[in-house]
Amino acid sequence: MRALGRHILAEIYGCSFELLNDIKKVEEIMVNAALAAGAEIREVCFHKFSPQGVSGVVVISESHLAIHTWPELGYAAVDVFTCGEKVDPWEACKYLTDKFQAGEVHATEIQRGIIEPRRAAAVNF
Repeated sequence: MRALGRHILAEIYGCSFELLNDIKKVEEIMVNAALAAGAEIREVCFHKFSPQGVSGVVVISESHLAIHTWPELGYAAVDVFTCGEKVDPWEACKYLTDKFQAGEVHATEIQRGIIEPRRAAAVNF
């Protein structure tokens, strides 16, 4: 069975305070990561927190990329969720690792939407 999507959860450590606290730079890196993966961008929304931190999402035709930063810890939590065969979420993660100048990255891939034929019509809560 094939999964509908691939979801990478990335823990990015060792980044500079200035980089992770700059909303324009974080947005630029996230948008370019989506493009590096081969995605088609639909919407972009980012927010700067006080006194520090940035959260944002890049909505792509194939799903989304999301981030939340803790500049004071040099840490960013990133999700890259893609559907279909065209986009490679690992390319986005490689781009992010490079551009955020990460000292260390831990990433895990989860397959999403593994639909068995009998489950497709069933609703269980």
